[in-house]
Amino acid sequence: MRYYLIAGEASGDLHGANLMKEILLLDPNAEFRFWGGDAMLDVSDNIVTHYKDVAFMGFLEVIKHLPLILRKIKECKKDIEAFNPDRMVLIDYPGFNMRIAEWAKPKGYEVTFYISPTIWAWKKKRGWKLKKTVDKMIVILPFEKEVYQKYNMEAHYVGHPLLDAIDQFEADLTFKKKYKIESGKVLALLPGSRVQEVEKILPIMGAAIDHMDEEVHLLLACTKHVPRKVYEQALEKVKNRNIQYIIAETYDILNIADAALVSSGTATLETALFKVPQVVCYRTSTISYHIARSLVDLEYMSLVNLILDRPVVAEFLQNDFTLENLIPELADIMGPKRAKILADYDELINKLGSSGASHRVAEIVLR
Repeated sequence: MRYYLIAGEASGDLHGANLMKEILLLDPNAEFRFWGGDAMLDVSDNIVTHYKDVAFMGFLEVIKHLPLILRKIKECKKDIEAFNPDRMVLIDYPGFNMRIAEWAKPKGYEVTFYISPTIWAWKKKRGWKLKKTVDKMIVILPFEKEVYQKYNMEAHYVGHPLLDAIDQFEADLTFKKKYKIESGKVLALLPGSRVQEVEKILPIMGAAIDHMDEEVHLLLACTKHVPRKVYEQALEKVKNRNIQYIIAETYDILNIADAALVSSGTATLETALFKVPQVVCYRTSTISYHIARSLVDLEYMSLVNLILDRPVVAEFLQNDFTLENLIPELADIMGPKRAKILADYDELINKLGSSGASHRVAEIVLR
């Protein structure tokens, strides 16, 4: 069969790649066409657009790039018609993918939405639109299945695909030697995968590390799609120069880290699954932040706290993301708070269930 997949950011690319691998196990003659990134390209080379060209963060950024986004949506529709897939799988990326679903369903395409839009957080009326435009809704958080019952819509809970990704991870046994880490603690810095995130978040992370013990190894998780000069400019005022810039080895970093400063998003859950105590950090433009806070009905922003429904890890967002808050919390997670956070992580992992989400999704798509 022919499969058309759309992923618009790094996490969707990862989950899309694992799904494609599982589809090939069930349908060896599968033909793919997709929007995604390097992980999906490792499975198939039939890419339409790389997510780095369409990944925008915040309301103002989306508005600024709206003409480009609308043009890409138009191009996508034409490309789908030309490919004429048997199955469409829309992976997260709701602003774009909901528009595609609304167009595709009346055209007779079978639409699977994998990783639900956060209708439990904001724009709750979207649930009724999804009921009309999506054939199969696949959710990855334990409470989402019940959310969709309110819309008289069946949702398939498959567990979280990050469990698959981490199960498949093979640690580089030479990693410590490669980066000359012989002793001392390791602090991971995960400032996000977009240029805007790095520019807003990394300078404050960098200022905090100037207050740390020199024995701590500082490993900065970089993505190949953000130029090195962006990271260097964000850290230009930092006095501590013991920072190692490490590209596309985030899991190896987390595998040896004692603590982490993490930009809010999927990375907070990845960090928890590697059992690394963390502080969640986030900052965007003032207008984008206030618009989001006026719309979002959530007590917590990080996935760790959302799933366990309590403040397991500290969240410093926007005006609370300051050195005064960050420095003492960082000291706490490397000391007195560490054991409690790790115990909470065990509960989180039990709640997420077993790995195998990607295989379960493939079965649903083919069914």
